[in-house]
Amino acid sequence: MNAIPFRIRQIERIDAILAQDWDACANPARPAEGVSERFNPFLSHAFFSALEASGCVGKGTGWRPAHIVAETREGRIAACAPVYFKTHSLGEYVFDQGLAEAFERVGGRYYPKAQVSTPFTPVQGRRLLVASDAPTGAREALLTGLRALPEAAGVSSLHITFPDAADQAFLAQAGMIQRKGQQFHFFNRGYRSFDDFLAALSSRKRKAIRKERAEAVSAGISIERLTGSDLTEAHWDAFFEFYTDTSSRKWGRPYLNRAFFSHLSAALAGRILLVVARREGRLIAGALNLIGDDALYGRNWGAIEHHPCLHFELCYYQAIEFAIERGLKRVEAGAQGEHKFARGYEAVPTFSSHDFADPRLAAAAADYFAREGRAVDAMIAEYAESGPFRKA
Repeated sequence: MNAIPFRIRQIERIDAILAQDWDACANPARPAEGVSERFNPFLSHAFFSALEASGCVGKGTGWRPAHIVAETREGRIAACAPVYFKTHSLGEYVFDQGLAEAFERVGGRYYPKAQVSTPFTPVQGRRLLVASDAPTGAREALLTGLRALPEAAGVSSLHITFPDAADQAFLAQAGMIQRKGQQFHFFNRGYRSFDDFLAALSSRKRKAIRKERAEAVSAGISIERLTGSDLTEAHWDAFFEFYTDTSSRKWGRPYLNRAFFSHLSAALAGRILLVVARREGRLIAGALNLIGDDALYGRNWGAIEHHPCLHFELCYYQAIEFAIERGLKRVEAGAQGEHKFARGYEAVPTFSSHDFADPRLAAAAADYFAREGRAVDAMIAEYAESGPFRKA
């Protein structure tokens, strides 16, 4: 780093950085050339601050903030990255528990590790956050600081999860080991309405979706979309009940607490879309989305009553309809979920980049990731061949 005129600094609280300084790197008003995505709420200072202020990350959670900034000689922040020292592999959605177990069986110590990510959020986006007017070399300086963490901080490894395509290419060129995954996204190909989207599907899929949408509300259920000033603490009380009930049944322990949703709503209400279902005047289910300038990000869902197809309606069809109405380019509906494919979501690759201090672990990971990547490529090709859209 001596030849680069930047100072690398680690901070333990996001609020140690002014929101305007972080956001100038994370979501610049005028993105630099080559930056394909505009405002991403999961990169905002407000999102990370809500996690820390609510205690979802920090002491006792296994997510210790250790954010990295690259400053000019004058003290201006030119680049930054959200970093956490982790004592487990939960809430990342890029699963490395097998590597941890194998390394520990041969006497290694996998935890703690350094994680560059948006916690509990398998959303793609920039991870090397560089201001649009940063001096030349800021991105390289930031990566140099990140890659120094295993030795400087005594962690086993560095993991950069869900970078966008530009960051992924840069990290690969820098020699980090690449890993490929797969998600399902909806792409808005200039649709004018939901019916216009349906017209692009095969007749069988089109009929199936119309049937599911009708069935979802057949028990006298009404659907509401809430954003901005429409959101109240009563809505968050209800949603938190839905979220914890579903999370406890599926995963054992929810990652987010009630305070988080209040902090998030206070800071980003205009970027929140909460889709709720009501029956006989009572809220019974909800799906939380965050709104970017280019994408709608589906995040959390829950329900206290089971109704056929209600999950599909709230999480997928309402998201598609909203994205079309807003002119958003895509919907990212989170990790996993092959059932999304039949409902107009397409298989896409996701990426992560990794450094390992121990050369044995690095070699084993590189071999496994290469074989895994070939399987992912084959799966995506198979999905493309058998998609729900009408053949040209």
